[in-house]
Amino acid sequence: MNDSIEDPDAPAPGSRRPGGRTARTRAAVRDAVLTGLAEHGYPSLTVEYVAERSGVHKTTLYRRWGGVEGMVADALDLAGEDSWTPPDTGSLAGDLRALAREVVEGFGDPARAAAPTAFVGAAFQSPRAADALHSFYAERFRRCEEVVSRAVDRGEAPATTDAGAVVRAVSAPLFLRLFVTREPVDGSLADQAADAALAAVAAGVYTRRTGAPVTGARNKD
Repeated sequence: MNDSIEDPDAPAPGSRRPGGRTARTRAAVRDAVLTGLAEHGYPSLTVEYVAERSGVHKTTLYRRWGGVEGMVADALDLAGEDSWTPPDTGSLAGDLRALAREVVEGFGDPARAAAPTAFVGAAFQSPRAADALHSFYAERFRRCEEVVSRAVDRGEAPATTDAGAVVRAVSAPLFLRLFVTREPVDGSLADQAADAALAAVAAGVYTRRTGAPVTGARNKD
């Protein structure tokens, strides 16, 4: 096993944006976690597997990530640092359809869907993974709100439209089929979900109401 990419003095994930050897170590661990999730699922993912696959000694993995939960959470955090931007087709209808089709294309291909599906499964078994998954999608939806902002500027949606609610409404029926009822999804269902959200926008269903909770906020007991 190759320990050459280790950085024993590196800070814990999240304390600063790492670079150089620290970034390579984090990326290697992330890649190993993704592969392990795709091949074995969360319950069978082990520190030993990640150590062998990444070339990072398991003592370093325990010290920096604390175990499998921490590595899975950090892999999601790292995924959320990408440069993905929502589609810009020139119309709200086109943008919502493009967003819905991204969901279908991402989860419809078994090879591409294995790791992200395992992340969702991990969230049901690990509080840290659940928090990381929440943060990942909160950031994704935040970026998608630009789609609705542009639509308001073009006069395609009321100025008081809740952008977060709209973009969540597009993916919600698709995620229901993918992860709850385990039904197949395709392009026509993606378009249907987008068109339903678009009709709701036009009807004023997603207009913000005074005193309504902020979309995406987690309830705290």
